[in-house]
Amino acid sequence: MSHNTKMPEGLLPLFPLEVVLFPNTTLPLHIFEERYKEMINECIAQERAFGVVLSRGNGVLRTGSTATVEQVLQRFDDGRLDILTLGRRRFEILSIDTERSFFQAEVRYFEDDDSEPASAQTILKSIGRFEELVKLTEEDTETPDADHPELSFQLAQVSTDLSFRQTLLQMRSEADRMEQVCEHLGVLLERHKLGKEIKKVARLNGHGKHTPDLSGLE
Repeated sequence: MSHNTKMPEGLLPLFPLEVVLFPNTTLPLHIFEERYKEMINECIAQERAFGVVLSRGNGVLRTGSTATVEQVLQRFDDGRLDILTLGRRRFEILSIDTERSFFQAEVRYFEDDDSEPASAQTILKSIGRFEELVKLTEEDTETPDADHPELSFQLAQVSTDLSFRQTLLQMRSEADRMEQVCEHLGVLLERHKLGKEIKKVARLNGHGKHTPDLSGLE
């Protein structure tokens, strides 16, 4: 696939969010602003994708992922919508059009520059850390298939770190992404274990016998 393919149907509608969407991952959305109700309804009617980009201050970051509406979960009387979307293709914004009530952009899609998979060792270690983290956080999340062509994005779903997710989205090598994900999951595990340890200590200090007697101090 060419790196310079432009959107055949013209401009891509943009949805700036405090979210980084990965390809082949789901994202439920509640649509309540008038301009985005208009945009999403058009996308549904025309079976078109829209672009999810990370909003920063008054602007948006240049790299995002397209999303398609897979299911309308609920329509409310006032026009609000609950939808389930799926991440599709990564893109870079070339220019932004402000003619409509919502932003639209001329974009360039991109794929990975190399198709080398990560080492089996990195994959196994990453999946192990992912499973341990899911167990610790008691989330009901299935372990992705180790053969998934973009396993890095699937595993990184457990992270809420937007800067990390955005960096990952921009990377063009699955092997490099997997290295980053493996390291990041290790950091998340340490933080979680440390958090639990701190809570445990705090609980112990809540008992009288562990609390020093300060009554004699002036």
